[in-house]
Amino acid sequence: MSFQTPLGVARGNGTARSGTGHGLVQHAIALALIPIGLAAAVLFFWMIQVGYAGAVSLLRQPWVLLFVVLLVALPFWHGYLGIKVIIEDYVSNKRLAYTAITLIRFLSVAVALLGIIAAAKIGFGG
Repeated sequence: MSFQTPLGVARGNGTARSGTGHGLVQHAIALALIPIGLAAAVLFFWMIQVGYAGAVSLLRQPWVLLFVVLLVALPFWHGYLGIKVIIEDYVSNKRLAYTAITLIRFLSVAVALLGIIAAAKIGFGG
């Protein structure tokens, strides 16, 4: 028999106090991706009209290159954070959850780095 009140039981089963910052980062990235996505659509159609040489010269502009790096990196970060939350919530085996989160992190960073390297190679004329 327990003499603990329902509020005391609820307080004992609360969060680990890390979800708020994680959620705020995920929401901030989602909000940042709205104008970046719209600008990417405009940039994409503009690049179609100017052709390959014009697109390469456009990507050699520092602000456009920074924009493309953000366009590549932020969706992978946002996806990683979302998948991490799903794994933490629904995978009960801690070892499997840790392995899956580590694998997702590695894959997200690897693919994002490939995109950033490709954009940098074009942007720096390599």
